[in-house]
Amino acid sequence: MGFINRLSSNGRFGWVAVAAFALFPIIARNNDYFLDVAFFFGIYVILGLSLNIVLGEVGLFDFGHAAFYAIGAYTTGILNTMFGVPILVLMPISFLAAALFAFIVVSPIIHLRGDYLLLVTIGIGEIVRLALINNPFGLTGGSNGVVGIDNPCIGQNFYIDSSMEFYFLVWIVVGLSIYGLIRLQESRIGRAWNCIREDEIAAEAAGINVRNYKLLAFVLGAALAAVAGNIYASKMMVISPGSFTFMDSAMLFCIVLIGGMGSIPGVLIGAGAISLFPEFFRPFAMYRMLIFGLAMVLMMIFRPGGIWPRKRGAIEHADALLPKIFGRKAAAK
Repeated sequence: MGFINRLSSNGRFGWVAVAAFALFPIIARNNDYFLDVAFFFGIYVILGLSLNIVLGEVGLFDFGHAAFYAIGAYTTGILNTMFGVPILVLMPISFLAAALFAFIVVSPIIHLRGDYLLLVTIGIGEIVRLALINNPFGLTGGSNGVVGIDNPCIGQNFYIDSSMEFYFLVWIVVGLSIYGLIRLQESRIGRAWNCIREDEIAAEAAGINVRNYKLLAFVLGAALAAVAGNIYASKMMVISPGSFTFMDSAMLFCIVLIGGMGSIPGVLIGAGAISLFPEFFRPFAMYRMLIFGLAMVLMMIFRPGGIWPRKRGAIEHADALLPKIFGRKAAAK
């Protein structure tokens, strides 16, 4: 009950989301197309939530987020096809692999700010994509990618292979991710992230280890994106570098900006705008990027905080925020 109510300021959005999740399979049970659309909507929600940790919570510009999505998908594809490791076992392995990769590549650049960090993350995304194309050690299959990936299996005989089953898999992961992120927002870590986002210099002066908290955000965001990569690879059964381009990173950026930075309901709205609208307006598919560009311009003019901006009441008042981070005694000093 409390979790659903905390999903939005008044709880209505949470109840609507749960009702939609429960009723949609009944409505679309005989239509695999709608179930597949809902599946990819869920994938974009997970990816949006993962970038929201970096961009929405801490305010760091990450324009190469598709690289971590690719790490999760290729870790799953390579280990499954070469060594027969089950897909569900590979989910936490992909999580850890992307987290380790993010820690290694982001540690030297975490001190950068604004446009400089954005440009470097673009480079990371392109380096990963080009490495996959060049087929290092014969692992990634080059431009052809990795084929023959298994479906997830529970126990010995139950394979998740239908559109309905994948729908439930991805949205269960979405629910668990949202629950974890809400708990994280309410924790000391989440409050420290928001302090850094509002004023990095003031946060550092207050005793927050800015570097470590920023690095933690990148690592967690990368790890969650890898989970989406794991599910995507098992659903498609084939992956290639063309699925993890700069444009995919840009789309994830748009999800967070359109919905509202730091807002979980906003991510759901932004992911819907990116994944559902193109399906509903297929006759205008060739103008998709033009429409997205126009939407972004209008958003920046009329709704810069996003469609559903997050309310950050405590951030507005340092005297209310500092006791929560450092304890009442520290604040009194």
